[in-house]
Amino acid sequence: MQTSPNLPSGDLIGRRIDYINICVPIYNASIRGDWKAVEPFLFRQPDLVRFGISENYDTALHIAASAKTSKLLRSFVKNLMDRMTYEDLKLQNKDYNTALCVAIAAGNFEIAMTMVNKHQALLDVSGRLNRMPFYMACLYGKKKIVKHLYQNFDTMTGIYWTEEICGKVLHNCVQADIFDIALQIVTHRPELAKTGSVLGVLARKTKDCREIKPNFIWRVGPANKPSDAMKLVRIIWNKVLTLSDAEIDDIIRGPAKIQGGVRKYTSGILFLAAKMGNTEFVVELIRQYPDILWKRNDKNRSIFHVAVKYRHQGIYSLLNEIGSMKDVIMPLKDQSGNNMLHLVGKCPKIKRLGDVSGVALHMQRELLWFKEVENTLPPACRESKNNARQTPRNLFSEEHKRLLFEGERWMKDTASQSMVVSALIATIVFAAAFMVPGGYNQDNGIPMFLHKRIFIVFVIADAVSLIFSSISILIFLYVHITTYSEQDFLDSLPMILMTGLVTLSISIVAMMVAFSVSFFVLYLNNLIWVPIVISVFSSGPVILLVIFHLRVLRDVYRSTYSHKYFFKTKKPSLYIRNPNF
Repeated sequence: MQTSPNLPSGDLIGRRIDYINICVPIYNASIRGDWKAVEPFLFRQPDLVRFGISENYDTALHIAASAKTSKLLRSFVKNLMDRMTYEDLKLQNKDYNTALCVAIAAGNFEIAMTMVNKHQALLDVSGRLNRMPFYMACLYGKKKIVKHLYQNFDTMTGIYWTEEICGKVLHNCVQADIFDIALQIVTHRPELAKTGSVLGVLARKTKDCREIKPNFIWRVGPANKPSDAMKLVRIIWNKVLTLSDAEIDDIIRGPAKIQGGVRKYTSGILFLAAKMGNTEFVVELIRQYPDILWKRNDKNRSIFHVAVKYRHQGIYSLLNEIGSMKDVIMPLKDQSGNNMLHLVGKCPKIKRLGDVSGVALHMQRELLWFKEVENTLPPACRESKNNARQTPRNLFSEEHKRLLFEGERWMKDTASQSMVVSALIATIVFAAAFMVPGGYNQDNGIPMFLHKRIFIVFVIADAVSLIFSSISILIFLYVHITTYSEQDFLDSLPMILMTGLVTLSISIVAMMVAFSVSFFVLYLNNLIWVPIVISVFSSGPVILLVIFHLRVLRDVYRSTYSHKYFFKTKKPSLYIRNPNF
């Protein structure tokens, strides 16, 4: 419990006229960093630096410390501090915060360091909820301030810095992605590593736990290097493994709770990492503690069941590395009687579906998951029923009705829009075929520039554009009249969509080539810069086409023709001889 704050004088706040005539002008000038506006007040009454000028009892330094930093503001703070003693700098507002605490909370690095460099003892003056400035910097995620204070000052020593407080600082550093300082903390204070709360935060840091790939040009040494987050996982996990089996189990599965006479577990780090798709984190835990593969959560699901539910193929693909244990783990049923194929049958969250372009490809990805797990699961389990008497296939069809409907609508909408573009292109290039550059010779009807080779390029490009736009029209028309079933989304419909988009893209490129070449036909002998400039600008639509269509085409190709590699790891990750430490 904190005692009363060390407040500045409140005499000016209590007198309305003084508040309006003195406090308000100083407050506004402090926000702007306008020293010239404040200097006359301090010349007449130097002790104004230790007076509160707001109802929260903020001093002028408090206000300046919270303002947006600038060169003027830094100069203002320096001038103000030259008139203040250490006792003045220790003054707190009603929230118990010193000006240093306010500067740190606002992320004003230069202003905060100006205060610390003048009086380092300010680092030992607590703020709101009895939090020290360094603790607040970690809590608010001010990375630059945290790194500077930890590396240049003795910030975590003294009676205040108990193991509990230091543990919270470590937790806050990891939460704010300040992994390099967190590594230094666990190195200097190894006893802090025996905690599951930090591992719980790291389990959510999927991107931060991934290996760092070196620059392709300057590649030296190992291909990939472990990130600071992964180094932290390894250090903490090594310490956790020295605990008792019960303590380790509480960290992995979560503390056990008795509800209605049934022993239940909260979501521990293992299943949290599986839910978040943090493959590297899970791999590291399994490497050092292989028995973790057999752990189950309160719903009787393994990490692979959780990975399947949330569609994380990285963790699911680890099944290919555990040998015959896979045949024991996969048939396991949860409390609702669902095996792994039933979990595939349940439609995942929209966030996971957003990994691919278009609703039709979402449906295709779901079918690929079902097909993969179905082929891997023992035949006897493929038609087993859950407690609701549903087979995996029936559950899949029931859960994906809406996605099937939206996939059909998305395909038809895409086909309609693309067909309009194809028809417009066909109309333009068909007309251009009879209105060639330079016109025709009135005597024999032969094009005027037939003898030029560049003219032949125009004719070929125009014909290619017409042919491929016509093909795309027919393809998109087929999309409208065909029937839609679940299996159509697996191969045929994505292939048709990709073919239609490719032919449309070719027709657009050929049309732009014909357009550009027509100016070379007319201005090849003189004013050559005209067709060059036009060709450069006409490349704009082609670039936009690549940008807009490339992701869709890439997703369709990968899902349709490369899906056999989708669930396979490129290289072993669990049991390798020399992992990157």
